[in-house]
Amino acid sequence: MSSRHVNSVSGRLSLRTPQRRSLEILDRVMEIAQPHKGGDLKAALDRIRAEFPTVEDFERAFPSLCFALATGVGKTRLMGAFITYLHLERGIRHFFVLAPNLTIYNKLVADFTPHTPKYVFQGIAEFAVKAPTLVTGENFEQKPQVLDLFERDDVIINIFNISKFNTRAADSRKIRRLSEFLGHSYFDYLAGLDDLVLIMDEAHRYRADTSMKSIEELKPVLGIELSATPQVESGSKSTRFKNVIYDYPLAKAMQDGYVKEPAVATRANFNPRSMDKEALERLKLEDGVRVHESVKVDLDVYAQQNGARKVKPFMLVIAEDTGHAGALVKLIEDDQFFDGRYKGRVIQMHSGQRGAEKDENVERLLSVERPNEPTEIVVHVNMLKEGWDVTNLYTIVPLRAADSRTLVEQSIGRGLRLPYGKRTGVAAVDRLTIVAHDRFQDIVDEAKKGGYSFTTVNIGEDIEETPKQTVVVVPTFEALLGVPQPQGEAGAAPATQSAGAKPAAPAPEPRFKKPEEAAAAKLTLQAITRVVRDPQRVPGPKALQSEEVQKKLVAEVAQQQNSGQLTMFPTLSEEELVLVVREATAIYVAHTIAIPRVIVLPKGVVRAGFGDFTLDLSSFRLQPVSQEILVQHLNSDTRDVIGALAGGAAEERLEDYVVRGLIDFDDVSYDEQADLLYKLAGQVVAHLRSYLRDDDEVRNVLIFHQRQIATLVHTQMQPHAWDEASSYEAVVSQGFSEVRPQAFTAPAGEVVRAFDRPIDNKVDIRKMLFGGFKKCLYATQKFDSDTERRFAVVLEKDTAVIKWFKPGKGVFQIRYTADSDYEPDFVVETETEKLLCEPKGADRMQDAVVLVKARAAATWCKHASAHETANNGKPWRYVLIPHEAIADNMTVAGLAERYTFAAPEEGK
Repeated sequence: MSSRHVNSVSGRLSLRTPQRRSLEILDRVMEIAQPHKGGDLKAALDRIRAEFPTVEDFERAFPSLCFALATGVGKTRLMGAFITYLHLERGIRHFFVLAPNLTIYNKLVADFTPHTPKYVFQGIAEFAVKAPTLVTGENFEQKPQVLDLFERDDVIINIFNISKFNTRAADSRKIRRLSEFLGHSYFDYLAGLDDLVLIMDEAHRYRADTSMKSIEELKPVLGIELSATPQVESGSKSTRFKNVIYDYPLAKAMQDGYVKEPAVATRANFNPRSMDKEALERLKLEDGVRVHESVKVDLDVYAQQNGARKVKPFMLVIAEDTGHAGALVKLIEDDQFFDGRYKGRVIQMHSGQRGAEKDENVERLLSVERPNEPTEIVVHVNMLKEGWDVTNLYTIVPLRAADSRTLVEQSIGRGLRLPYGKRTGVAAVDRLTIVAHDRFQDIVDEAKKGGYSFTTVNIGEDIEETPKQTVVVVPTFEALLGVPQPQGEAGAAPATQSAGAKPAAPAPEPRFKKPEEAAAAKLTLQAITRVVRDPQRVPGPKALQSEEVQKKLVAEVAQQQNSGQLTMFPTLSEEELVLVVREATAIYVAHTIAIPRVIVLPKGVVRAGFGDFTLDLSSFRLQPVSQEILVQHLNSDTRDVIGALAGGAAEERLEDYVVRGLIDFDDVSYDEQADLLYKLAGQVVAHLRSYLRDDDEVRNVLIFHQRQIATLVHTQMQPHAWDEASSYEAVVSQGFSEVRPQAFTAPAGEVVRAFDRPIDNKVDIRKMLFGGFKKCLYATQKFDSDTERRFAVVLEKDTAVIKWFKPGKGVFQIRYTADSDYEPDFVVETETEKLLCEPKGADRMQDAVVLVKARAAATWCKHASAHETANNGKPWRYVLIPHEAIADNMTVAGLAERYTFAAPEEGK
């Protein structure tokens, strides 16, 4: 079982599963091996190998273990977790972090410096009070710093480039020079520490003889190696590390969603032999740009729909040599290449650059993630090396001859890091695309050999040849109020409809035409979004027009006006401001649908436990250890088994050792789960008896490996966990949700069509924009099917319908699985009720996922109705409509009467 510091550090640093598992392994190693200065290397190896058989040898003159984590999983954050744990749990103060090159060195120094964007100790309270002292290649000789090393008790983190300790490097003379203050070299000072832990980033770079010798002279008590590629390359030969204790490969990271999904792009039925090299090269470049432009719009729309920061993607082009790279830059910046759109947006990187040119390009390269940095295409001769950890590389165009394995490694070695830290569920946002028409099948086949899953993208089908645009549509009430829209700025698109989308109906005449009134109306909307957060004061839209709330809104707008928000306009009098706020509120209420923010919580008696199941012990073959090791292990523990070995009574039943480990977990109750616990413990004992000689060996394994066994069983219990409540209650956190601007993608120049005209090409309806509505809360909408368009026709014709809209992301919080929310297709308000409507293909009405969503939505409607009826509002219901039932002569009431989906009874 993990120590409390493993749990604490994992939680405070929000460690991912492989990061936490690495920390748990380190905790176990520290427990069983207890590394210390001058320790028995062979004995430590034997103890570790008994539990972690992949560790064949330390391969160094000190205990050293490699954690092989795939690129993009988060090795730097794991360093922070290791350091925090070792200090809090083991009292270790001195750490030495080794970087393989200057780029990684600079990155590590930044990440270990407080108040930087990727600070590794963010959330660690102990380091917030007293941050670790950083000793680097730039400050290690400074006298005040040296004094700190002796007189302070904080954590000391040394960060150095390997060249500083490489005895062949000229710079090493500086660090080995006798220090006037210390009386011996800083290197020897480090080697004399009795608690120095060495952390090696990109550990495959430290296997050369010179590097090995320099590192071993530091004499650390423990080495921690981090590498995504734990092998030494020598020509065509690859030799794997012998000290890998944990391996989390890229294929697993892809499967678990910690990195982008790699894809290879081509054209359907494309024959590369039909084109000469120059023509093929230009086509690949052009198609790369098409992919790049497509994902640029998709990222923009995602950011606006989800209120996320804007990500600016870029494309990487791999050239054959410096001459080829120069020719490519000239081609891409030519006026004939996409009308010269990329002039000044390309940088070229190669080893032949010198002086100011190199410095400028390096600076642009390192800042390519910034949304306002102009670079969109990077042309490089060799694939960029470790340390360039960008998250916004989305397209790779390899134009250099290379075998398929190299192409795969190039793609997965760079560019797989996710910009938002996790997959979003939007394919284009989660995908890295390689454009390689002539090597398409080779790449797919090679990826399969490595266990990778490359998806396929077809240019002209999945990626349109015609460019697309972002269309942002504001709620109708903003246009009616004459609210000024923000101008485009870095990282934010203006909330206005794209110039390419031509309205099918005239825009509404704004009520407020004076700029000071329109600005006050905008401040009123902002004040409304704040005041509705109190569901007691504002349980519904009618409350916004009450005297009490109106006074509060006027006061907030006046405060903003007096604080300088409206200084560019004439000041409104108090009477004028009251009238503007009142009318702006009335227009807002008339053109929004109040959707309460409902959260369903358990009420009454809540029971939890685990269902019955059988353990999977097929890969579980722990072996007994020698009595000497066993005693040493037990003497390092504070458990009462120590007394048993010293003459007290051992556990009467072997199963008790397993149960005792399990009940230490917070979610395991002995009183309520004893039968299951002993059943599972019995399975463990039976399995051990199946391959061990006698019960003495079984007892040995149960005592020595108790934590590991308990963790294994507890992990397998998790999928069978359950909880139930005697009843549920709905908590309303807001009287209603904010209606926000919506963002869509559409082909460039797409015309907004009249929604009530039949569509011939129904296959392409998702690309179309529709307008001309009178009851919709937005002037423009998109539909996923013609069924949805026809339902909009029904809504507009039905005299009982007051208003409707298609909700965007985040409007509802209807959870239908542990991590998935449901967004219904339509929200409709009639004279007597509100409805969530879901048109669905008739053949999918009994689909399992459709029904799960329907039950969740119907339950939400039940609780929303309770809130609304208690506050003089309208009831809600959920309507699941087969597509064949939707026709122009239907009414919403008729469809609702026939297709309402009722909420399940409580407890069923």
